[in-house]
Order: sequence, then structure tokens, then C-alpha cells
Amino acid sequence: MSKANNNIRPGRLGPAEIEKNFSDLHPPLSRSEALIEADRCYFCYDAPCTTACPTGIDIPGFIQKIRSDNLRGSARTILQENIMGGMCARVCPTEILCEEACVRNTHEDKPVEIGLLQRYATDPVFSDNTQLFSRAASTGKKVAVIGGGPAGLSCAHRLAVLGHDVVVYNRDDKLGGLNEYGIAAYKTVDNFAQREVDYILSIGGIEVRTGVSLGSEFSLQELRDEYDAVFIGLGLAAVNELGLDNEDLEGVESAIDYIRDLRQSDDLGELPVGSRVVVIGGGMTAIDIAVQSKRLGAEQVTIAYRRGAGQMGASEFEQKLAQTSGVAIRHWVVPKSIAETDDGLQIELQGSQLGDDGRLQTTGESTTLLADVIFKAIGQKMGGHDLDGIEMERGRIVVDENRATSLEGVWAGGDCGVDGEDLTVSAVQDGKVAAIAIDRSLRNG
Repeated sequence: MSKANNNIRPGRLGPAEIEKNFSDLHPPLSRSEALIEADRCYFCYDAPCTTACPTGIDIPGFIQKIRSDNLRGSARTILQENIMGGMCARVCPTEILCEEACVRNTHEDKPVEIGLLQRYATDPVFSDNTQLFSRAASTGKKVAVIGGGPAGLSCAHRLAVLGHDVVVYNRDDKLGGLNEYGIAAYKTVDNFAQREVDYILSIGGIEVRTGVSLGSEFSLQELRDEYDAVFIGLGLAAVNELGLDNEDLEGVESAIDYIRDLRQSDDLGELPVGSRVVVIGGGMTAIDIAVQSKRLGAEQVTIAYRRGAGQMGASEFEQKLAQTSGVAIRHWVVPKSIAETDDGLQIELQGSQLGDDGRLQTTGESTTLLADVIFKAIGQKMGGHDLDGIEMERGRIVVDENRATSLEGVWAGGDCGVDGEDLTVSAVQDGKVAAIAIDRSLRNG
């Protein structure tokens, strides 16, 4: 091990403290708490909260059903629009979506806690495995879904409900995509991601093939020849690089890879953790890796972001979560160089600002930070998949309003789409919209 990694070790905190640090970020509401919160809803006729929801959930409708103790009906209202409504209740940035649009969201008041109410309604469904949907009569059509993340699972479930047979091809051993491998552990406790996957598959008509990758075990053309339609929900598997010398030094790591290891670990105390951690990036992944490093026992954690707080991809809530967890956020700095010293890694950060033309430029000022680990969290990109014949833009798939690609019989959605928003809820909507379009195409010949 290099000198830069001598201070990276497991067991910085005891089991009890780690368990506390990784307990549920938003504990569920009790019945009385849920009823009190539901009573705060004005049940607006035009429902700006519903308009703000990417999946179009009838939010006043499901809250009204909570008030009348009809949790099964409330859950169905949610899940018929967003089959991953349970996970979205945990990870959705509600503070910039439905809750921001809530008419109670004023200086004198606070918005209705829609996310927690959504979880209150849906949790019993997954705990009891209550099947709220049934399959239509078989159409005899078969659809291939590439990718078992939120977009692929949403598409597969809706197609199965509509009577089509679906085969999901997934690179990883587990389905769920970033819900399983890429979201902070304190947001989805008790193996909820996989319990939700199990519920989705329980509708029937969905075959799963894991450990297979596009371009290795099968090609897009082979699927087009074998199936009546294809949906691509690949996500973004490749990590963007910093473009600096020494980026391959031991201790310079991908945030996504570390979060993946953390999520699959049976003992968080066994994960190696640096004392001094620097995270490059400003999105949700940057916040997740920074906060989790701190909760695993890192003493100093710093996020370095090239722009200001208002431009960070992470929501204001997530930024505050990082700061209240002891993470320092430095704005207006860009990484200039990485070097190895006797005291670990050294990263030089150069000051940045917006020029008169609105473009980012450096100021000439710089500072250095010492670190045991430097995490790269500056976004992801599609891997080198063979998608010959499909129109691409900025390295992603171009789709129309129905999520159809330029290749006949092929639809796509989620993060791999050119307008992908890196949100579970948006990926679910893409899969749902594509499934409805595929169903219409298959029935119309």
C-alpha cells in the first residue's frame, strides 16, 4: 500500500455508533402523525403538487384516502402512476418537486409532508406483499428490456400488467440499478430496494436474466430479431474523469464504486475509511459519499465544487444535511493537480468564477488540501455500448415524447436518455410512458 493510503482503515467507529449513523434518515409516521399531517392538505382543485410530480400522482387523492383510513386505496392511487412509489417516498427530492409546489409552502407555514405520507400509505403494501394489480389477458407479444433499474422495471411492470411477456436483461446480479447500488444506505434501510423489486416481479409475466451485458452476451440486433419490441434502460455506468495527472494513484476513487461496496456490505465497520476525505462534485452522489464517509468515522470531509451553492445539483436539503453532518463545502474551486506526498495525497484547488460571457474561468488563486482519499463524483456517462443505428446526442440516446428512439421498434428511457434527470421518479415515468407507447404500437400492428 502506498504512503497515501496508510491512514485508510476499517473500524473507525463501533457497531452501535455505525448502526445509529445509518438508521432511517426519515423515520416513518405513526398513524396519528399521518392523520394530523393529512388534515393539513387543502385538497386543491388544480393540485400544483400533482403537476410538479414527474409521474403525475394524484396527491390530494391519495392523501384524502389516508384521512379515511383507506391505505390500500391510497397505495393504489400512488402505485398505479409510480410503481416505485415506495422508494421515491424515501429518495425523491420532494423539497424541489411536490412539496415546493405545495400552496402551504410559505414563509409563515411549511408544506405538507407529502413524501412521508406517501411512505405511510405504501409501506404496508410491501410489508404484507399485498398485490394491488393483476395481469390482463395475454397478448402473445414479447418485449425485451435492457437494464433492471427504475426505468426498466417500471416499463416491465406496466407491460406485464397490460398482458405482454417481458424478459429483463441485467448486468448486475441484483435488479434495482442505483436504488440498489448507488443511493446512500441511510435512505433505504431494511433491504427495501430489493423488497420493492420482489413486489414488482410478483405481478408475473416478467423473466429476469442477470449477469448479462449488451455487447457481450447479446446484441441489440439479436433482441430486435427475437422480440416484438425492445426497451433500453441502461443507465450511466461509466464514471467521468477529472482529466488530471496522477488520477490513477491509490486513494483516488470513484464515489459510485465505493457507495456500491457500502450498499452491498454486511458489516459497515469492515469498510476501509480515510481520516481525511475530499469529494469533487456537487450532485447527490457527492453529498451521499461525503455524508456516509463522515458517518463511517472520517474526521475531515470536504466537498469541493466548481460553482456556487445555487448551482449545485444537490438540493438545498441535501446540502444542509451534509453541513449538519460535519461536512465542509467549498464553492468556486476546481481541481488543478493531484500529487502523492509523505503525508498522503495532496490536491490543489484553483479558484473559479463566471466570466463576462457566463463561462467558468479560473482566478489564479489556489489552495491545497491533504487527503487520504479523493472521491470523484462529477457525473457519469454511458459505457461503450453498441447502439448502432440509434441517434445519439451528448453521449446519450435521443428519444421523442413517447420515448421512441430513431430505430424502429426500440424505445429508451432513464438516465441513458438525452434528457435523463438522474432521478428515480423521472426514470419511472420514462419507463411507464414507453410501456404505454409500446403497448399501443403492438396492438396497432
